[in-house]
Amino acid sequence: MILAAAIRHWDFQGLVVKQFWGLPYAMAALSKLTGVSDRTALLAISFASSLSAAVLAYRLWGGWIAGYFVVLNFDWLQRSYLGGSEPLFVALLFGSFLAIRTERWWLAALLASLATVTRPLGIFALLGIGIVLLRKRDYRTLLAAVAIGAAIGLAYMIPLAQHFGDPLATVNSYHSKEWQGGWLFGLPFYAIIKGSIVERAPVTNLVLSFGWIFFVLAATAAMIRSASFREYARAHPVEIIFLVPYLWTMFTYNYPHWARGNFARFAIPVVPFVLLALQRWLPTDRRVLWALGLITPVLAAASALGIRNVMRALY
Repeated sequence: MILAAAIRHWDFQGLVVKQFWGLPYAMAALSKLTGVSDRTALLAISFASSLSAAVLAYRLWGGWIAGYFVVLNFDWLQRSYLGGSEPLFVALLFGSFLAIRTERWWLAALLASLATVTRPLGIFALLGIGIVLLRKRDYRTLLAAVAIGAAIGLAYMIPLAQHFGDPLATVNSYHSKEWQGGWLFGLPFYAIIKGSIVERAPVTNLVLSFGWIFFVLAATAAMIRSASFREYARAHPVEIIFLVPYLWTMFTYNYPHWARGNFARFAIPVVPFVLLALQRWLPTDRRVLWALGLITPVLAAASALGIRNVMRALY
């Protein structure tokens, strides 16, 4: 909200550069156009993006994958209804995937570029588009896609260069002495294990975090072993070019304070692929989805407030 207000007034004095600015730009635009507060803009964009992502997931992977994607992840529900960059990023990313499937490459490049300035790992989708177009030898479309990505990137970097003297200020903000060797990514599982040892966490938090870690690991193994998933990979190469390095970053993220505790949040964009890999084990009973749709939001709300705080309020 601070970023959105700074963008709306075009006054960056005293502002600390942190995170990417795609969501604040969208919030500032909505607030400017409608007069709503920055908080309302945050909530409106997050909710609308979450709903759009659910519809896009249905178009891409069908009803069961979309249904479980919506209800399984506490962090997804929290960011959808309390605000966060993930819903906008996921909606743009899934929109890009759908545009690729209908061979609307320019639209796909635009959406992937906007996703990248919202969350930086969207760059993998852009790279996937470029690699596939290069393999297809469709140089004209490739040139257009590169031009679109470059234009979005340049428009994003110019204000950073003008006001902070560094066009890559948000990229360079991803650096800390706490990281192994100062790098954002390091050895697989290193930061996850270190953070679990040196930082105390409630048992419920540990169970939830490691549940998602093993869930994604199981899906990764299934992806490697499954002939049907390999067939899917051949049919949708851009999605896989995004998926593989994204999975690598999840397990090598080098900040012990966040690597385990935020693993479920990091997993949000790849949850449909996880579900797709494990699809034959998913219950295909609507009563299960209905039950999860009732129970999971309550648990997500309790998690957001803190289980101990909820227990104190109840008793």
